[in-house]
Amino acid sequence: MSPVEITAHSNPLRVPTDRRLNRIAGPSSLIIFGVTGDLSRKKLMPAVYDLANRGLLPPGFALVGFARRDWENEDFEKVVYEAVKQHARTEFRDEVWRQLAQGIRFVSGEFDDDAAFERLKDTVDALDRERGTMGNHAFYLSIPPKAFPLVTEQLRRSGLAEQSKGWRRVVIEKPFGSDLKTARELNDVVETVFPPDSVFRIDHYLGKETVQNILALRFANELYEPIWNANYVDHVQITMAEDIGVGGRAGYYDGIGAARDVIQNHLLQLLALTAMEEPVSFDAADLRAEKEKVLKAVRLPRDLSTATARGQYSSGWQGGEKVVGFLQEDGMNPQSTTETYAAIKLDIGTRRWAGVPFYLRAGKRLGRRVTEIAVVFKRAPQQLFAESQTSALGQNALVIRVQPDEGVTIRFGSKVPGAGMQVRDVSMDFGYGHAFTEASPEAYERLILDVLLGDPPLFPRHEEVELSWKILDPIEEYWASHGAPEQYRPGTWGPASSDELLARDGRTWRRP
Repeated sequence: MSPVEITAHSNPLRVPTDRRLNRIAGPSSLIIFGVTGDLSRKKLMPAVYDLANRGLLPPGFALVGFARRDWENEDFEKVVYEAVKQHARTEFRDEVWRQLAQGIRFVSGEFDDDAAFERLKDTVDALDRERGTMGNHAFYLSIPPKAFPLVTEQLRRSGLAEQSKGWRRVVIEKPFGSDLKTARELNDVVETVFPPDSVFRIDHYLGKETVQNILALRFANELYEPIWNANYVDHVQITMAEDIGVGGRAGYYDGIGAARDVIQNHLLQLLALTAMEEPVSFDAADLRAEKEKVLKAVRLPRDLSTATARGQYSSGWQGGEKVVGFLQEDGMNPQSTTETYAAIKLDIGTRRWAGVPFYLRAGKRLGRRVTEIAVVFKRAPQQLFAESQTSALGQNALVIRVQPDEGVTIRFGSKVPGAGMQVRDVSMDFGYGHAFTEASPEAYERLILDVLLGDPPLFPRHEEVELSWKILDPIEEYWASHGAPEQYRPGTWGPASSDELLARDGRTWRRP
């Protein structure tokens, strides 16, 4: 099987190494709606160039922008050029840029402009003739979710979603709805136009090397899987902390909050990958089946008042700088009850995880930027040691660092050098930057390439999205009827109620 022949029914992780590392997209184009936004400029356009620079795009690849701007092709080419120069991960090479630039096109128009979509169809048809894209086109909706129904309907009406010649795929950025009801409505709209296998829901966290390494860590090694269960694991902590505020996103963030913005998608996906059983293969259907089993088995504690916490950052000092509180951010409703910090306790009703709580937390203006999964193990029997000898010994832990310093840390006890027997915690660390000479691809590189290959193992289907909302909706409903979030100071690790959530169980949060 050649690299180009790898399909969604292949298992890319079982392809020989030389082929797997050089999976090359076939003839195709990427059409981006919302090319004037930050995501397109900072992530999507640079990722396309980096893929081209790594030789993973075909020579005739085309990049099409759609926006309201009154631009010609040359104007959009300049925009892409500047984005690439500022944000590309790989070095800039003139020969790569010249080849990519030959396939850059722009279509000006509004989402409700039928004529604009007719022009887009003409552009796509011309690319099939001029660039050899062979009817293979992916539509990336880097736009507000409220515009999804209109754009997908325009793609249907104009014939751009027609699958009779080549393939057509649609890429959707989170959020996938704001609750279970809206998620179902969105899924119905999109899957009326595109078949489920042609809908790619982007969760960029799933494209990160360290997230994919969860599968390798668990299932390629004999060391961890035998103890990856309730017999040995005390609890699991999944953290996504940011040290910045909402800034210019105040208008978007108000009414969304940390739980909808991060926990419903990123953290529940990390939970599913951490807790899932070994799949039959790494094919998309087998991976999804195991993740869905975990999400179906998630149980909310009966008393949400003691199993959840939420907060808003106040004004104060962070990193030597005076910062405003959430309610004082530009454009923010001063009466907002939207949380900037959320923590929840979940149980998983399976034999493997019975009695093991999973604690999830996410927030802004916290102590530092970090995303990690900490599997904390039960304490070993200490019959051989006096209490004074192990007073500095904590619980063994395996910590998977997703960002910013990707890697894995193992914490265990070791004897302190000296004549006496004193045991304390030490750490053994693996970092991607030290172990591998090749830099990790940016998440969007992997995800865009997967879309062009039709290879969806890391993309959640609508079943996973809906199961996640079933978990979060009761929490959001509870919070909506219980006043305002608790205030917390910038640079701390959230409100006092978050510490109390674990303290009730005799546990504490890790300090990353």
